[in-house]
Amino acid sequence: MKHTTMATLPTTWRFMDDTDEKKSSALRSFATDDTLCQLAGSKGHVSLRAWVHDSTIVLGTQDSRLPFVHQGIDLLKGKGYRSVVRNSGGLAVLLDQGVLNLSLVFPGDKSWTIDGGYELMSGLIQKMFPLQTIEAREIVGSYCPGKYDLSIDGKKFAGISQRRVRGGIAVQIYLCVTGTGSDRAETVRQFYEEAVQTEETRFEYPQIRPEVMASLSELTAGALSVNDVVEKACTVLEKEGLALIPSAFTLEEEQLYSTQLERVTERHHRCLNR
Repeated sequence: MKHTTMATLPTTWRFMDDTDEKKSSALRSFATDDTLCQLAGSKGHVSLRAWVHDSTIVLGTQDSRLPFVHQGIDLLKGKGYRSVVRNSGGLAVLLDQGVLNLSLVFPGDKSWTIDGGYELMSGLIQKMFPLQTIEAREIVGSYCPGKYDLSIDGKKFAGISQRRVRGGIAVQIYLCVTGTGSDRAETVRQFYEEAVQTEETRFEYPQIRPEVMASLSELTAGALSVNDVVEKACTVLEKEGLALIPSAFTLEEEQLYSTQLERVTERHHRCLNR
């Protein structure tokens, strides 16, 4: 099995900085990444994309099947959060202005390993913070737990998911950059409490312990901003010999994006109207 590394990918990358679109729906980002996946599969494009969405809870498909999910969504709405159901794997995560999402999108097929994609992203983050000891392992008690949770001193600050569409692979990470990680975790904990109540569930949802989550600013005792972290990502890739070319979608690509947005929006509504 092949492993994806920077050396196996093209050296010219598209760079899309969507960090200023904080007020837009996160469904737009999932449609954008699916479009980039489609372009990776059909044209061999490689992309780095940075994105931020404010006051949003992104639910997994399994979350949408919780017995009292609509009560949970109402609780979140009362706290000022909108809820969307994403089209990649995983469970609920919280997005706000202090959470940076990065997507690495590249061509691949079934011979590319799932772990290889995760390792590509975790390796990038480790190079961005060389002075920190970052572990990639599941942090029990975190929201959306997985074996590639990124943590410092046992506290999770990032989680990775992966999406494969038409020959393209998108590896997506959320990075809690500023703010208080435990406060975010407490909000997600309250969602599960309301959405589950005392009913049995078909899957094991996380028993969240807010104290196991933190932001990079808390863990590094540094005055980091989202823009600082975007710059770190770009610097690492450029040091790897990659050329990042800022570019928006062309008119033809916008048509592909519109189709993908319809699909992810329809799926979101379908998941919440079972």
